[in-house]
Amino acid sequence: MNKELMEALDILEKEKEISKEILFEAIENSLITACKNHFGKADNIKVEIDRDTCDFLCYAEKEVVEEVEDDVLQISLEEAQEISKKAKLGDMLHVEIKSKEFGRIATQNAKNVILQKIREEERSVIYNQYYEKEKDVVTGIVQRYIGRNISINLGKADAILNESEQVRGENFKPTERIKVYILEVKNTPKGPRILVSRTHPELVKRLFESEVTEIKDGTVEIMSIAREAGSRTKIAVRSNNPNVDAVGACVGINGARVNSIVDELCGEKIDIVNWDENPGNLIQNALSPAKIVAVFADPDEKTAKVVVPDYQLSLAIGKEGQNARLAARLTGYKIDIKSETQAKDAPGFRYEDYVYDDEYEEGYDEESYGEEGYSEEEYREADYSEESYGDEEYSEEAGAEYEEKPGEIE
Repeated sequence: MNKELMEALDILEKEKEISKEILFEAIENSLITACKNHFGKADNIKVEIDRDTCDFLCYAEKEVVEEVEDDVLQISLEEAQEISKKAKLGDMLHVEIKSKEFGRIATQNAKNVILQKIREEERSVIYNQYYEKEKDVVTGIVQRYIGRNISINLGKADAILNESEQVRGENFKPTERIKVYILEVKNTPKGPRILVSRTHPELVKRLFESEVTEIKDGTVEIMSIAREAGSRTKIAVRSNNPNVDAVGACVGINGARVNSIVDELCGEKIDIVNWDENPGNLIQNALSPAKIVAVFADPDEKTAKVVVPDYQLSLAIGKEGQNARLAARLTGYKIDIKSETQAKDAPGFRYEDYVYDDEYEEGYDEESYGEEGYSEEEYREADYSEESYGDEEYSEEAGAEYEEKPGEIE
């Protein structure tokens, strides 16, 4: 029986990663609980288990008295001397308790104590395991849709991909494997509750870390990232080794590295630009693939005025202002973009009421775009048709030339 118990404990430790010491303590507590159910109290009950052989001893500490008033706490001198001839009045004697004498209810309660402890430890192990992976990317299997949320199996636990953390246009089928970013791991009475995301900018960053060896070993650093999930992402990288091209390392041979990330993100466009300590150069890189004539950056106010060729204005602004939004978020500067003609017509190149913040993340309509310091005429000029917008996604300067170079916009 002891051999079978040891084998069972070994299996539990291996499969559920629960320490045998914890299991031994659970067994000890279960025997004490059984004694309490059998005798009504267990204040003087002790249980000892040999960790090597699984032999256990359950005994009660009883005081030797002439007249027994409580047979759970006391034992008569005559009975005590049958156990030990050296026993005398006032001694504390260890009286062995036969666990086989326990009733069905006491035994069932003892079993429940062990099972409850195993469940608690299993939940604790799973919580700790996934808590360590918080803010990291894991691979999961799509199980089913719960309303508009998706249940994803991560192996030992299920995660919830809420509707707000899903990318519009992405549709997954059951058993499909996807990568998700672990937002938060909560410990609840029913086990760990894991919340994951497909829209978080850190998802792209972690995918690059896993795909690009130079980022993993610290040769290349991702300095900033701006993302509009499902549409486009811009990342700024720099190299700590003068012999390593940061953008080239991220792109890979024939775009192999970045293309695998694009595939994982279901075709989301990715612009990779060089980080520069000079804010003017950084803003110029961030606005790629547009050509820049001049950049006037104010590091104190975190604002910048940008002049572009007339035919590049709509390319610099992007469809519904996306390129300008992402560049502003990537650099941390409020960016005002004007064409050469507009700059000449505006003495001192003044800009007024241009505000960039997160309330414009969902895209600009015609009314709100006008409030950004652009006239309605400029907005119409900046508005791309789907056909022309599809041709301007990447440029050689951005280090990510995956599509045709932009043509001149009429």
